[in-house]
Amino acid sequence: MKKIVILSLLAFVMSVNLNAKVYATVNDVKITDEDIENLLRVMPGAKYDTLQPEQQKKIIDQAIDRQLLAKEALNLGIDKDDDYKKTLESLKSDLVIQIWMKRLFEDVKVSQEDQKAYFDENSEKFVKPETIKARHIIMDDEKAAKAIIKELDSLKGEALTSKFIELAKTKSTGPSGANGGDLGWFNKKQMVEAFSKAAFGQKKGEFTKTPVKTQFGYHIILTEDKKVEEKIKFSDVKEQIEKDLKMKKFSDDVIKQVESLRKKAKIVIN
Repeated sequence: MKKIVILSLLAFVMSVNLNAKVYATVNDVKITDEDIENLLRVMPGAKYDTLQPEQQKKIIDQAIDRQLLAKEALNLGIDKDDDYKKTLESLKSDLVIQIWMKRLFEDVKVSQEDQKAYFDENSEKFVKPETIKARHIIMDDEKAAKAIIKELDSLKGEALTSKFIELAKTKSTGPSGANGGDLGWFNKKQMVEAFSKAAFGQKKGEFTKTPVKTQFGYHIILTEDKKVEEKIKFSDVKEQIEKDLKMKKFSDDVIKQVESLRKKAKIVIN
């Protein structure tokens, strides 16, 4: 039962559109977010804002075409057709549930006290983990990796970084080699254990003096910079906490109502 409710909630969340953006008008009919989202559902994970301009134009054109076809179908009297009437009747229950859920969701309130209490009780969730900025050179065999380390051994500071980038570009077998071995910023969980242990175990400006073996090969790792673990401020996550708590309260309210209605109803499952 709860799975059905949750699926309904997901459908509701996708349909809520309190501040619809207008993308175009067709004979005074507005093309809004809802029209665009309906078309994007055939493209799992796609978001209008992340599409290329030509893709966005294509989606808007499709929405315009759908509106023109819908108007033409009405002009031809399709809304008087028996098949249309039967289909419309079957959709009414979904529609009333959707509108009811929308109103219920809008009525859910989450106090400042509730938000702060959640933040304090779940402090472990609101932490930016320690991160480092690193480069690496990866070689197919240990002997070649040791030769790289030997070339770097006497260098420090800018001279070390410059030489490391040069060797990464000319000798590294990994895809990051072309970018001087740059891996950007990452936390411990974003890399395989052996790599993270070595990279995070170094001080800023140090590199591994023995090759680090992983399933990808033998790494020489330069730790360029570090950021310590940092607690996130309540003000930075307040809005997200409010959204999460509101959705949780809304979900609980719907489940309670369904359970109450099931107790009162006469249900026969064949």
